Amino acid sequence: MGTHDEDDVARRRFDVADTAPLLLDRRGVVTSWTRDAERLLGYPAAEAVGKDMAGLLAHGDAGRVPDVLERCRLEGGWAGLLSALRKDGRPVPVMARITSAHEPGGRARWLVLLNEMADAHGWSMSRSVLEQMVGGAPIGIAIVDTDLRYVWSNAALARFGGGPPEQRLGLRMADVQPGLDSEAVEAQMRRVLESGEPVVGYEHLGHVRSAPHRETAHMLSFTRLNDDHGRPVGVYYTVVDITDRHRARQRLALLDSAGRRIGSSLDIARTAQELADVAVPSFADVVTVDLLEQVLAGAEPAVGPTAGEAPDRVRLRRVGRRTAGDPADGADDGDDGSDGRDGRDGRDGREGSGGDEGGPPWVVHRGDSPPVRSLVTGRPWRADRLERAAEEWLPGPPAGPGQPSALIVPVRARGTTLGVTTFVRDQPREPFDEDDLALAEDLVSRAAVCVDNARRYSRERDAALVLQRNLLPRRLPEQEAVEVAACYRPADELTGLGGDWYDLIPLSGARVALVVGEVPGHGIDAAAAMGRVRTAVRTLAALDLRPDEILAHLDDQVARMDHEQDGTAGARPGAEGSQAVGSACVYVVYDPVDGRCVMAAAGHPAPAVVGPDGAVTFVELPQGPPLGAGGPPFESTELILPEGSTLALHTDGLLARGERWALDTDRERLRQALEQSAGALDLRCRAVIDALVPARPYDDVALLMARTRRLSADRVADWELPADPAAVAEARRTASRRLAEWGLEELSFTMELVVSELVTNAIRYATGPIRLRLIRERTLVCEVFDGGATAPHLRHPRATDEGGRGLLLVSQVSRRWGTRFLPEGKVIWAEQSLTDPGG
Repeated sequence: MGTHDEDDVARRRFDVADTAPLLLDRRGVVTSWTRDAERLLGYPAAEAVGKDMAGLLAHGDAGRVPDVLERCRLEGGWAGLLSALRKDGRPVPVMARITSAHEPGGRARWLVLLNEMADAHGWSMSRSVLEQMVGGAPIGIAIVDTDLRYVWSNAALARFGGGPPEQRLGLRMADVQPGLDSEAVEAQMRRVLESGEPVVGYEHLGHVRSAPHRETAHMLSFTRLNDDHGRPVGVYYTVVDITDRHRARQRLALLDSAGRRIGSSLDIARTAQELADVAVPSFADVVTVDLLEQVLAGAEPAVGPTAGEAPDRVRLRRVGRRTAGDPADGADDGDDGSDGRDGRDGRDGREGSGGDEGGPPWVVHRGDSPPVRSLVTGRPWRADRLERAAEEWLPGPPAGPGQPSALIVPVRARGTTLGVTTFVRDQPREPFDEDDLALAEDLVSRAAVCVDNARRYSRERDAALVLQRNLLPRRLPEQEAVEVAACYRPADELTGLGGDWYDLIPLSGARVALVVGEVPGHGIDAAAAMGRVRTAVRTLAALDLRPDEILAHLDDQVARMDHEQDGTAGARPGAEGSQAVGSACVYVVYDPVDGRCVMAAAGHPAPAVVGPDGAVTFVELPQGPPLGAGGPPFESTELILPEGSTLALHTDGLLARGERWALDTDRERLRQALEQSAGALDLRCRAVIDALVPARPYDDVALLMARTRRLSADRVADWELPADPAAVAEARRTASRRLAEWGLEELSFTMELVVSELVTNAIRYATGPIRLRLIRERTLVCEVFDGGATAPHLRHPRATDEGGRGLLLVSQVSRRWGTRFLPEGKVIWAEQSLTDPGG
């Protein structure tokens, strides 16, 4: 019954009988006033009529009147809460209802019904109601006065530390939260008090009393509170814990930094150090990266004890390390005498004084230590707090602060464990948690892929460099024809591989072949293709053909390689067979007996010649097509070089300047470089490269320089012989006398046998004039010229055969022998060693 009466009372408060009606014109001016309105607001009719509606309301609601009247015109009425002002200035909360009251054809009027709400249940805006609203809010709320002392706070604020609301009264923030930067927060409060402008979304980091060892993040908003006269009385602020959001942002920022900084090169040690640098100090105070020795060598890693060590010890290389407070590059400055290695002395879990080959220091772990368990199992390990002195494997100074927390994460990539990464966080920082472990695994996994890529690259690069070293001559052969020097500079500095090559090939008769060539492209495919082409050149050189014929055969060989590659199942584009097509080569043969030089080119720059007087000229050499491309036949050019002339054979990369190419201009650059070079030939060769080739070449560069020599007349002897069998004996005696003059009597018997067989063979099977020539160089050379066009064949006669043993005997007693063809006939030659008379 009581409840029914209360509801009835509440309903009557909104009844028309309890309202204070008044009339407004269309502009909102009072045109009719009632006693109920006078009772409610205290104005007599004489004062109220003619007064604007806004003049009857508190400041905040007075400005709403135009909008309210506009809504009435559009919607036919309006209802809502307003704060009216009594004549004595006291505010009165009222419920206002406005409806249309104009008659048809009359002026627009508005009927306003006001109901006082001060004692209506559920609508009172008293302090107790407000406190109920904000006191139960889930966010921290507080009010401070103009001295920034607490005058009120809700219960939720106590969750951030500082005690319950009653203990805060009269205190300032520094008194209740000494771990926070109270000066920065109070500076925001003063700013709001002075300007009246609210501050929203101010973020603050610190340690609150409720979590003294955990960095927390809070978002605060500040609003100034004014009295009825607009004077500031304090600041109202709210606090929201955004620690989780802040940590998520930190993790994303750390991962973003890791993505940008880790893996900037294909160097294993640098990549490991970048991982340590990224994680310190934002994530950990100490980070070490220990890798297996096989990883640094580019080999497949294998977890297990190193040979010669006890089975309960595992040795790793400490490739990366960073401690909070280290210089920015991650290296110690050496002032503490620790050499950047935590002061460890090489015992269990301690770093040694350095690698056996001067590489990263060793670190030795016991077999039952957490790093080894993580290495073997491939699973991470975490500890909240550790006794530093008891954990010998723990990086950092043995007498470090407090009980550190530690994480160990295996460095794994593509299913293979490469090493371990250790993270250490010292007190008073909070220990690592599961979220930190997940973040550490993400960081290490990114670095692991980069380390493994660097390992694989190191392995491939080492293999490629071995290939390159085996393909290019390690040392040019010793001979008497020319003094040589060579330089090679690849465009791909990362791998050191390219398709350019040079070679010097000793030929018969003291002659030499000088070769420079290039295969299109760079890298290992170009190097492999270059190896095949260079091998083909050396094989063809043994035939002792003219340069144009050598290039013709080489052209056929390259075309055959391309055809074979096209017919290979699964052949990939750019493989060495197809890459050889378009190769360029210049082939030069120099004879030190008469200074004759014969050369031919296949799509290759002509050599330059530096005369004995230093003048530079360029050989007018007909350009044949690139190898394998097809085209007109190759042509040779022949010239006589004075002794002391220098041939400069080079690939087109020597004069490359990006996309620009001008033959006259580039030849002039080469001319100037060759004229300015002086001194030893190897220094001149390097000086030309340095003068013409930028630090990062546009193309591979090979330069071969050869300074010509002449054999003196007393080292060459030749005789014309008649085509008469009787001449054989005279040829033996003549050759024996010349060997005696040269002081080579010990070779007389062998040489008489060779001369006898070769001259007899020429008289018996050849036509035309016969000539015998002996050359004393590094070997003793016997040559027999005849006009025949057929090559002799080495036969293996049976025991009953009466002949056919001549060339067999020559091959047995000579160091080497062979045949070369000339336009006027052929030459059969044989060499005797001057250092080993027996062969």
